[in-house]
Amino acid sequence: MENKTSIKLTKSVVDKIKPVQGKDQAFYRDEQLKGFALRVTSAGVKSFIVETRIDGKVKRMTLGKYGQITAEEARKQAKNVLGQIAKGDNPIAEKKANRIKSLTLQDVFNDYLKARKDLKPLTVKDYKGVLKQVMSDWLNKPIINITREMIAKRHTNHGKIHSKARANYGMRVLKALFNFAEQEYQLDHGQPIIAVNPVEYLSHTRSWFKIERRNTLIKSHQLEAWHNGLTRLGDMEDYPQSLMWKDYFLLVLFTGLRRMEAASLPWKNVDFKEKTFIVHNTKNRENHTLPMSDFLYDLFWRRHQFKINEFVFPASSKTGHIVEPRKAMLKVAKLSGVPFTVHDLRRTFATIAESLDLPAYAVKRLLNHKMTNDVTAGYIIRDVERLRKPMQRITDYLLRHMSGKVEIEEEIEEIC
Repeated sequence: MENKTSIKLTKSVVDKIKPVQGKDQAFYRDEQLKGFALRVTSAGVKSFIVETRIDGKVKRMTLGKYGQITAEEARKQAKNVLGQIAKGDNPIAEKKANRIKSLTLQDVFNDYLKARKDLKPLTVKDYKGVLKQVMSDWLNKPIINITREMIAKRHTNHGKIHSKARANYGMRVLKALFNFAEQEYQLDHGQPIIAVNPVEYLSHTRSWFKIERRNTLIKSHQLEAWHNGLTRLGDMEDYPQSLMWKDYFLLVLFTGLRRMEAASLPWKNVDFKEKTFIVHNTKNRENHTLPMSDFLYDLFWRRHQFKINEFVFPASSKTGHIVEPRKAMLKVAKLSGVPFTVHDLRRTFATIAESLDLPAYAVKRLLNHKMTNDVTAGYIIRDVERLRKPMQRITDYLLRHMSGKVEIEEEIEEIC
């Protein structure tokens, strides 16, 4: 709401003006110079402005904040601006255009994050990291000065010298920022500051690097050695911490959860009575409810004995839970002789589920893959109990192979 008060804007008058309660901002218009005014926000910030009609629309331009500019200096600037407008010029549009054209890549990124409030913290961290890694020297550069030639050269060089995958990822983030800028910032007559997204040039020239999708996993015959290494980790000196990492890797392997889904699982989502647990804030933004096999029930109960905060896998981090498993992962790989990543455990779970000839819908539900394009899936009632047997079958398979019982059974079959 506005307070349309006319007074003579002098230093003594401006000093006495206070914020108006219940109003976001109030305007005090000078009674001598039409178009010269003072805007006061609810926080008490005072700014001198020029306001006038241009092409039938009210336009405002900030001259400066009181304290950084005096009332008399603001009055002189207002006269000058109003004089230009009277001659047919449009200094307000010119100032807006100059401000928009000077927006840096960092400015656009900051506005993008404010607008995209649904982005997950890990996604924001990834975006910040790849921008700093691939184009840190561009962050303070006006976005309109970043050309398609610069983009093509940087993409090629970073891919050849460092990482093709990161080069692609960095440019995809940049492409999203250009798309945002095209819609967000417009000049006075509705013209976008970005006419054509320059990152599209990579598609035009077919310059995107081809990245082979990773298909690594822990093979069935490696599970025993991997589990032995994991057990050795759990028996190391820092027992509670080592055992926690052991249980974390086992949870991912026996459920197919994504890295952060498992790491950030809170106790409030674990139901020992129903033998289920729920993962919120998943990649596809759908709650993911899974049944506990007998093995998982014991795992959760063991973790509960070490409960120190709200998370199943606690840590003295800002989040309160574990975040980076790399150090423990490398230890297990060294102890077992089986190199792996956390996502390899998810792929292992998925591969085993498929090899057991489980129903396709059960596999998708266990992995929390979206089925929005599958018409039939819409008629299937999502009952967690229907996943209990498939989950137990996967668990039994893993336990047999981790214990080495499969080889013994095969030897018995050969003797018979």
